[in-house]
This record gives sequence, C-alpha cells and structure tokens, in this order.
Amino acid sequence: MRIVQFKFKEKGTKVALVDGEKVRLLKDVNSTYDLSQRVFKTGKSLVELVEALVGDETEDYQDLLDKKQILLPLSHPDPYHTWVTGTGLTHLGSAASRDEMHQKLKKSNPNELTDSMKMFQMGLENGKMLNGNPGVQPEWFYKGNGLSAIPSGHELLSPPFALDGGEEPELAGLYVIDPDGKPFRLGFAIGNEFSDHKMEKINYLYLAHSKLRNSAYGPEILLTELPDHLVGLSRILRGDKVVWQKEFLTGNANMSHNIANLEYHHFKYDMFRQPGDVHVHYFGTSVASFADGIEVQNGDRFEISIPELGKPLINTLKQV
Repeated sequence: MRIVQFKFKEKGTKVALVDGEKVRLLKDVNSTYDLSQRVFKTGKSLVELVEALVGDETEDYQDLLDKKQILLPLSHPDPYHTWVTGTGLTHLGSAASRDEMHQKLKKSNPNELTDSMKMFQMGLENGKMLNGNPGVQPEWFYKGNGLSAIPSGHELLSPPFALDGGEEPELAGLYVIDPDGKPFRLGFAIGNEFSDHKMEKINYLYLAHSKLRNSAYGPEILLTELPDHLVGLSRILRGDKVVWQKEFLTGNANMSHNIANLEYHHFKYDMFRQPGDVHVHYFGTSVASFADGIEVQNGDRFEISIPELGKPLINTLKQV
C-alpha cells in the first residue's frame, strides 16, 4: 500500500491512495502528518486508517506529476521541525563490488586501512541489531531541515560555492515522533541524497560540508512491509540522452547494517525524540555516478526507481 500527498485545486492539499494510474482521495485528510496524528489518537494502524478513509473520488496520477502538484510524501507544517539526516558505509553493493571489497579487506594490513574502510569493516562484522541488542554505530550525517527537502519533479539546487552536485540513490525512512517521544515510522520512500562528492574527496573531514545540500524523497510512501531485497535503477539524462545508468541493491539483505540498527543509533539521542517532530533518514547507497567519473551538468535529470516503492523520483539539477 502506497500513498501520496499533493496540491488539490484551490482546496489546499490532499492525501490519496495510489491505485494504478489513479489516486483515490482519502476523506477529510489534508496531510500525511495529520494522518500520523490520527494513528496516535485512535491506536489504529496507518493501513487500517487508509482503508477506512479512502473514497471513490480519484485524480489522474500522471497528470498530477506533470503539473508538479505532487508534494513531499511527508512534511511538518513548520519546516524547522523536520530533521533530514542519513547514514553512510551501510551497503554491500553489487555482487562484484562486494567480492572486491571483501578481497581488499582480506588482503589489507588492518593498520593500513583508511578510516572509511575501517568503518565499513566494523559494519560488516557487527552492524546488525539482533534480539534487541544494537550493533556498532554507523557513520552519521546531517543534511538540513525541512527547507532543504525537494519534492519529485522539482529542481535540486547546487549552490554557487559547490564543487559538484551528484545523486545518491537510496531508501529513506519517514518518521513522526509520537506524544510519548517514541519514533513512529510511517514507511519508506525513494530518496536522492544529493551531495557534493568533489568536496568530500578533497578530505573526508569535509563530509559534513558536502552533505549540507538539497535532497529529494518521494513521490510515494510505502506503508506496508519493506522487502528485504530491492533492486533499483538510477539514471542521469541530458536532454533525451542517457549519460549514465546503473542498478543498485538495497534493503536489509544488501546492507552491512540492518535498518533496525540504523534507527536505533539515530533515535537514541533525546533531541531526536521530541514529540511532533518529523525525521527523514537516508539509509545509504551502493552506487553513484561520481564514482564512475561522470561530471554532472546544469539541467541534467536524475531518475531513481525502485518498483516496489511506486513511481520514480525525478529531479533536475540547477546550478545557481
């Protein structure tokens, strides 16, 4: 089950259930944030609420996309109460790169590994939360507040001081903190954890700077269970030409840290458990065009798809 949030004529915003090429409007629900509050008040699950509230009124999904009426699938009424964060060095990658990484780890002198490789190795050895016992903590970074989040169909802005602006195709977890200070996961969305890879490459201590950029997630939220194995496709188009594309693997079966462990280490901090706050958390990637020597250009279009999560996430690069 997947839902979207969109601009609805002169009536503000609406939430709808995705039903093929149509979306079916939920009655008396104006935002996914409001829907989460109903969960807290009623004790019903999101799926139960959607099934109870969905009506017969429909809109054409592609038409909403074409007119850029699709909004972020989850946002806070006050963008300063949205935290956009992420974790890296969490994915095993494709079978070939996974084997290559393992071979490097086996052959390398532990004292000669880079800090990044050491972090990756720690995740391989103890990155799973099992039976309520957390694994090792991952790399973590801050992306910004709700002002930095961009819906599908809109431009990702690369600031004048940036050296680069490249895609990172990922899963994003979407959360609202309940009245008791506990994180409630609404579901998952496709994410583009857009970053400045050239800046990061200068020195890994520039990672924090490289991450303070726009990012995009959506267009839909998957409310039901996330499959352990997901195969996505990330593409860059320049006009009508595909200049780069690559499959990527994600989901728990393809991660050195499981999602439960990443959630634990993010939400263990009191400041991330303030009632009412929204959290968007990127879980990391296994591929990026920058690693293949691609130089993105103004106007390039990023398209990231994971079939189980619905329509692709599409954004255009704008260098300002």
